[in-house]
Amino acid sequence: MDKVQLQNRTKRFAIRVFKMVEKLPKSKGADVIIYQLIKASSSVAANYRAVCRAKSKADFINKLKIVEEESDESLFWLEFISELELIPEKLLKDLINEADELVAIFTAALKTSKKS
Repeated sequence: MDKVQLQNRTKRFAIRVFKMVEKLPKSKGADVIIYQLIKASSSVAANYRAVCRAKSKADFINKLKIVEEESDESLFWLEFISELELIPEKLLKDLINEADELVAIFTAALKTSKKS
């Protein structure tokens, strides 16, 4: 997967999260979760774009670390929603899998970048 494909994939992930949170019940607790999840998932996409414009190897690694952390935070909030049973599991399954794959992709990219 090239960087443009990954940019598109991370943006699609954020869009899917934005659409999913509209299905969450309206409550103070859900509002906190929604805010955190929207911030984290959109940060994955926005910061990956910044990774692609890094000015040095150190800048690349620093920006990529942010993307890895935000991917993992997105995964946390999706799992949290699932465990609270706020919406049916079938609506979350694909998003949780995607978040898990993104964490794996960015973790592997970080390991590779630090070696070279």
